[in-house]
Amino acid sequence: MTAPRAITLAAAAACAAVLATAVPSAAINSYNATPAPERTEVGALIATWDDDADPSTPDRVDWVCSGTMIDADTFLTAAHCTTDWPENVRFHVSLDQDVQTGLDRAAAEHPGDPAAVARAVAIEGVAHSHPAYPGPAADTHDISVIELPSAKIRERWSFTPAALPKAGALGALGPQGLDDTSFLVAGYGTQEARRGPGGQTHPGGGVRMKAPVSFDALNAAWIRLGMTAPQGNGGACYGDSGGPNFATLGGRLTLVATTITGDTPCYATNVVYRLDTPGARDFLKPYVQLP
Repeated sequence: MTAPRAITLAAAAACAAVLATAVPSAAINSYNATPAPERTEVGALIATWDDDADPSTPDRVDWVCSGTMIDADTFLTAAHCTTDWPENVRFHVSLDQDVQTGLDRAAAEHPGDPAAVARAVAIEGVAHSHPAYPGPAADTHDISVIELPSAKIRERWSFTPAALPKAGALGALGPQGLDDTSFLVAGYGTQEARRGPGGQTHPGGGVRMKAPVSFDALNAAWIRLGMTAPQGNGGACYGDSGGPNFATLGGRLTLVATTITGDTPCYATNVVYRLDTPGARDFLKPYVQLP
């Protein structure tokens, strides 16, 4: 996966501050990755915001992160995607396979009207970021949800919410069990770094993709997943932040973590926030029924 075309203003600053020792992820790599039209629970976070002297109306719209529906009206993403924006920011969720094409088409139909563009491709919701974000590097509390009107989202898209893990599910697997577990990352992000005449760029983004990743390390709040090509892996990049990392647990595809950060060129490691920990579960408890 790769990063979005433009994760601008405060969103970019928030991403950069996620971990002092790493950079935010936001994309599915081009290698070993494929489109994911069947992952209908995976969506893109779209923002409208103001960046001029008149805050009464938005003048920018773009997709900024990825995420996952975890019940009929709750979209899970990262707190660095929903914090440190201008005061008039409004968040929307789209479950379209190709969000960028939808935005481009809507922009042509509604020139100069970012709010109308957002309405054309997505459903507006209310963001709730973890109140302790940003926390220490050991656990930054980088988790957020968007509450959506379930009737409106069901009118527009058909999906089955992602299954969440039981408490301590990853730790219970043990080192060998984790090594033997299949992981899958998904999102709308850009591709890995490419060098050109103008320097390094991250092309692509805005289309839902998926790629296999492999277990590397487990920490109290984090999983590190390998995404190197020789091992048959793909991985996350810019714009995949907040997006899902699935694991097959007991024969069931389970949303075990969300993409947060990784290496700058998006070639080596995806650092993801665990959802089976007491901290993540305490945050999610008011919004979704936990297993």
